[in-house]
Amino acid sequence: MKAVQFIDSMPRYLLSKVIGALHPPVFWSSLSCLQYREVSLPSLPNENWVRVKIRYGGICGSDLNLIRLHDSPALSPFVSLPFTIGHENVGTIAELGSGVEGFTLGDRVVVEPSLGCVARGFTELCPACQRGENNLCYRFTEGHIAPGLLIGDCRDTGGSWSPYLVAHKSQLLRVSSFVSDENAVMVEPFATALHAVLRSYPLDEETVLVLGTGVIGLCIIAALRALGSRARVIVLAKYPFQGEMARRYGADQEIRFNSPDDYYREVAQATGGVLHKPLLGKRVMVGGADLVFDCVGSDQSIDDALRFTRGGGRVVLVGLAAVPRGVDWTPIWFHEIEVKGSYTYNSEEYQRRSIRTFRLALDLVTDGKVDLSPLVTHKFKLENYKQALMSVSRKGRTGVIKAVFAFD
Repeated sequence: MKAVQFIDSMPRYLLSKVIGALHPPVFWSSLSCLQYREVSLPSLPNENWVRVKIRYGGICGSDLNLIRLHDSPALSPFVSLPFTIGHENVGTIAELGSGVEGFTLGDRVVVEPSLGCVARGFTELCPACQRGENNLCYRFTEGHIAPGLLIGDCRDTGGSWSPYLVAHKSQLLRVSSFVSDENAVMVEPFATALHAVLRSYPLDEETVLVLGTGVIGLCIIAALRALGSRARVIVLAKYPFQGEMARRYGADQEIRFNSPDDYYREVAQATGGVLHKPLLGKRVMVGGADLVFDCVGSDQSIDDALRFTRGGGRVVLVGLAAVPRGVDWTPIWFHEIEVKGSYTYNSEEYQRRSIRTFRLALDLVTDGKVDLSPLVTHKFKLENYKQALMSVSRKGRTGVIKAVFAFD
């Protein structure tokens, strides 16, 4: 079968890193570490695994960061090359291991891609997995499969940028016939947003600022409203179509990301902040939002998030931050700001019970509390992956929100 893989080649890495700074399409050219090639079907690691035939495989912003070589080298010990990309998924079970119960061939499922202790075959769980925090597992490099944080960066599991992947039985969630494939493939990014929101849930009288209105930013807004938050939500949007979608999911106010003079002034007005001009550099704010979700993770967005947060407020880093440069950390000290990271999903306390974030995300979709299907705006055949990546990289021209690879 054909798959889009990330391969181990230092010459390709260095060459595309240099050229890509001036010509980004090199990252998905024949010179890059990204390869569309023939691969073997991933085999079941043991009797507790299944093979899933993919219907949709989503293109995540983290996938694009990987391909553009923005990821920190600090993550390299926790992947195994070459790997098939893709962790967002919906598909049907095509093969069952003999130890899998409660599922049958043909069941439509989504796969929670985290590769913690249980998926790796450990019966005695690490401290993180004992707490239900398998996204923080201590053993991402151990067990009976190769290193990998998720399906989609482990060479043994495959990924959703191919017709098939394999998953442990603990990772499977059956999808109701009432849930469309478009909604199902959005469960993974929605779970990521739910995890961030539930860990930093705002009071109804607070003001929330969401930086970035890509898929995760829009899912943050959708999560806030699906969970019943009445907080005031302001979004900083780069493109008009993103702002329109943000309002559709419950944002109260949209601020357009254009020149710093314009959006700094508008954020200050919207949050009741006061801007001050230092001797050098960008303006600083006194006052601001109670809670800021940075869903971009760029140098600029992190710096802005810290400046736009009121004294004693909170910043949640949801976007992949990597190695930021030019970020002034003074507001953390000067304004006693709490900065919290949020990575994927685990177990949450919701309505006085513990529930997996993935289960909660799927339940909210199944119960009609949120419809995420409008976010799936573009579909591509896998062989057209270069066109897909180009489209996702040029959102302002193409209007892409979520692009997926579609398989028959």
